[in-house]
Amino acid sequence: MKHTSLTEFYQELTACTGTEVQALLPQGIQQDVGHFNVFNLTDLWQPMREKPVEPYACRAYYKISLLHGRSRAEYPHKVLDIEQNTLLFSTPKVPYYWLPQDPGQAGCFCVFTADFLQPTKSGVVLDELPLFKTEVPPAFPLSVEECTAVAAIFHKMQEEIASDYAYKYDLLRNYVLELLHFGQKRQPATALHPAHSAAARLTSLFIELLERQFPLESPQQRLCLRTATDYADQLAVHVNHLNKVLKETTGRTTTDLIASRIVQEAQVLLKQTHWTILEIADSLGFADVAHFSNFFKRQTAVTPGVFRS
Repeated sequence: MKHTSLTEFYQELTACTGTEVQALLPQGIQQDVGHFNVFNLTDLWQPMREKPVEPYACRAYYKISLLHGRSRAEYPHKVLDIEQNTLLFSTPKVPYYWLPQDPGQAGCFCVFTADFLQPTKSGVVLDELPLFKTEVPPAFPLSVEECTAVAAIFHKMQEEIASDYAYKYDLLRNYVLELLHFGQKRQPATALHPAHSAAARLTSLFIELLERQFPLESPQQRLCLRTATDYADQLAVHVNHLNKVLKETTGRTTTDLIASRIVQEAQVLLKQTHWTILEIADSLGFADVAHFSNFFKRQTAVTPGVFRS
């Protein structure tokens, strides 16, 4: 299965539009945690219409699209025929490709990574939302009134991302959350209140325990649980069982989920505090700065110092 990274996404846009990557990236995003961008589909549709159809691919980012006109989203086990005015959600876990059916395809879309929402401390874990736990992410037909409301949110995104406002990414997170909750409210009641299997309950308990360790609010605070064994002991299960359940329900190992959350917190502390790198490493439970730097670079491909600068 092909996996499309954010870098490949921007390379494709550059190849299709002839626009330099730096011109496509939002101003100041390097100073923020995670990634976010918003696009007008009308601007991209004509240059991209001759592009060959790609095979199914998993994207390394989430995507929310407001589509005007007929199109089709194809998944390995299902095809969605999309009519006029539809809100479509996409997740990195489900491969797909999108096929416009109208020559005048219009709309807009935003892309973002899971760690973009982390600084909100909203408690939202994207893959745990019923919206993203279905086999095929949902597409919601919109009434005229709903379409107007959703289009207004995208318009505010586009205005804000082009602004010089110092806290614009905080506003943009709120707009993303607004769209997510719009979709959540459209979910059937059975999806919002699923039957809790033993595996789902254990996964929920693990995520709750993981999130409870954060945020770190002073250099004197220490991360208590750092390893898969630490979490298994707290949840009174064998570490192999915990790993098996998390792999089945999230597609990721216990160690990977813990490391991902630790690096998210490290990114927040590096960007939003004046703590020294030594203080951050110590609070996150690393023996020394060298161990922390090696861990951070494995996860992000850059050192803590480079990320902070």
